[in-house]
Amino acid sequence: MPSPGKRVTTLDLLEAKRAGRKIVVLTAYDALFAQLLDESGVDIVLVGDSVNTVLAGQDTTLSATLEQMIYHTRMVRAGVRRALVIIDMPFLTYQVSIEEAKRNAGRAMQLTGAQGVKLEGGLAVRDTVRALVDIGIPVMGHVGFTPQSVHALGGSRVQGRGSKAGDRIVADAKALEDAGVFSVVLELMPSPVAARVTQALSIPTIGIGSGPQCDGQVLVLHDMLGLNERFQAKFVKAYANLGEQVRAAVKQFAAEVREGRYPDAAHSFDE
Repeated sequence: MPSPGKRVTTLDLLEAKRAGRKIVVLTAYDALFAQLLDESGVDIVLVGDSVNTVLAGQDTTLSATLEQMIYHTRMVRAGVRRALVIIDMPFLTYQVSIEEAKRNAGRAMQLTGAQGVKLEGGLAVRDTVRALVDIGIPVMGHVGFTPQSVHALGGSRVQGRGSKAGDRIVADAKALEDAGVFSVVLELMPSPVAARVTQALSIPTIGIGSGPQCDGQVLVLHDMLGLNERFQAKFVKAYANLGEQVRAAVKQFAAEVREGRYPDAAHSFDE
């Protein structure tokens, strides 16, 4: 990856794959967390439509809007100086027609300063991906479990079990590479399938719930920090327990206010 202070590019990601360097990706939805991730050396900050479930409290990502994604991506971009910023294109902003996809993705790039967009789907979005790449919009793909198709897939389920299902995922990923994506997210699939995809592609794969052999890994920040306690999944490792720490801090604050111990002299102004 580039030296500190130099912005990560899609070419850096391709070089990382060739060199065998793992790529680190986390989600963010605001400037404060984005700055913390950027300063910690994350390679890609993904503004996921997961904001709709994590922050907006909805059951799925399906009701996320383009305006919502633009709003959060502008905040994230304000906090990032080095990492590559990617915006998720929400449901129905790229599936209706290629022209509408170009208009929406172009608007998202123009208004946010993001360096690329992410689309879900394989063969079904190949022509759309090619059209976006042809007008200069970098595209990240996403295959396996695709949250915008949660109802069609019967819920949040591992995809690619069985040889034919695995073959379909490989075919989807290859179709995206042929269309010009610079990387592909592999979500919720058996490790051997993700390994097959990773070996078959010359572009980086970014895993989430897909085992250790991907070229990089992504998690939702609030899951990784132990803040999103409503969501429990086998693939999520919590590297902190901030949910419990927040509750403890708020309880202490409330107790000190009620007992008249805050603010004290050290936190008050003299004349």
